[in-house]
Amino acid sequence: MSLPELLLLAVGLAMDAFAVSLCKGLSAGRPSLPAMLSVGLWFGGFQAFMPALGYLLGSAVGQVISSFDHWVAFLLLSFIGGHMLKESRDKTPPADPSFGVRAMLPLALATSIDALAVGVTFALLPRVNLAAALAAIGGVTALLSAAGLALGGVVGERFQARAKVAGGVILIAIGLKILLQDLGLLPF
Repeated sequence: MSLPELLLLAVGLAMDAFAVSLCKGLSAGRPSLPAMLSVGLWFGGFQAFMPALGYLLGSAVGQVISSFDHWVAFLLLSFIGGHMLKESRDKTPPADPSFGVRAMLPLALATSIDALAVGVTFALLPRVNLAAALAAIGGVTALLSAAGLALGGVVGERFQARAKVAGGVILIAIGLKILLQDLGLLPF
């Protein structure tokens, strides 16, 4: 997986966390620097951890499904992307404006489930630098989440759906590229 592909994947995965951060900004008002750091660490940390866990799961079953792994990668990424497109219609902001464990843990977990599936996909791909992928996914998510929280108090609701649509389209496109490459229909 090339660096541009990895960064696009990271941005695509970060869109759920970005959208939730926008909503948190709406409900919490103008955020402080510690709140922005907290949101970035919660979302970025979970987005980095879940693909690692998915990679371990994928490695355990990788040899069993190696003959059709490109279809698994395509279906997983398309499902995640389609789910994000569907979620883009949901305009409900998080009700709890706090940044404590009880408020952030469920949000961080919910927005990182798709990263678990991407980790399974990583185990099935031949050229993935896992450390670089985890750093990119976690770092991009942390930055976008902190920025989303800051923007949330200003413009939040207007961009929530667009962020999820962009993330969904990116994930579906990457899944399609993996499928077409492994079928020999794309030379790059």
